[in-house]
Amino acid sequence: MATITVPENVSVFLLDIEGTTTPITFVKDVLFPYIKEHLEEYLGAHWEEDECKQDVQLLKKQTEEDLKQNRACPVHAVDQTVHTDEEKAIREVVDSVLWQMAADRKTTALKQLQGHMWRAAYASGKIKGEVYQDVVPAIRRWRQYGFKVYIYSSGSIEAQKLLFGYSVEGDLLDLFDGHFDTNIGAKVESKSYEKIADRIGCSPEDIMFLTDVTREAKAAEDAGLNVAVVVRPGNMELTEEERNHYTTLTTFGQLELTGSA
Repeated sequence: MATITVPENVSVFLLDIEGTTTPITFVKDVLFPYIKEHLEEYLGAHWEEDECKQDVQLLKKQTEEDLKQNRACPVHAVDQTVHTDEEKAIREVVDSVLWQMAADRKTTALKQLQGHMWRAAYASGKIKGEVYQDVVPAIRRWRQYGFKVYIYSSGSIEAQKLLFGYSVEGDLLDLFDGHFDTNIGAKVESKSYEKIADRIGCSPEDIMFLTDVTREAKAAEDAGLNVAVVVRPGNMELTEEERNHYTTLTTFGQLELTGSA
């Protein structure tokens, strides 16, 4: 297994989640199916609670915005304050959420409801976050060397903290110095990585970004970050050009630290 020397100036690791620290199968085969299978049950149990009402209202606003933009979407005119047919109202919310998920949308309204459902599932032990076996030992070693470690994912910060806080290896949140989501910007835009460096308080050149998505790698590279593409089972196949251009690794253990950060 070839080792990859981390540049001496690097003092921060920035990590993607899906396909990098966490198997794609966990997200696709555990997290999202859980929403689909338990959505109606969850809404029925929490319908009268303030948090659920806020989630539903946010979904309603999203639908109104979609209609203004002439986007196709299920007709969703739920108003909990006047709707008398709760079962029908819940069905409308279910239709809206499933439609958004099928379209692979990442709206705040959708992510917020999903996050609340996952929180309940993690807390009850129905779900435990999965991480690759090489991840935790590597991060512990990096931290011993004085490196800082951050997460940047399209999943909300709350969803990130749930995954690592309720993981198969216990609570891992103390391994991370902070979390970023798409509120700071899209992962395929170089400006997002500049903002992250600014927020951390370092130069882009001080950061090494690990991701399985080459479009994200290019955006980070354009912003001046050091980049390595993680090749895991089930990840998107790299082209020959991408393999020649990017440093690639199959395990975090391949990263060789040259000294204290």
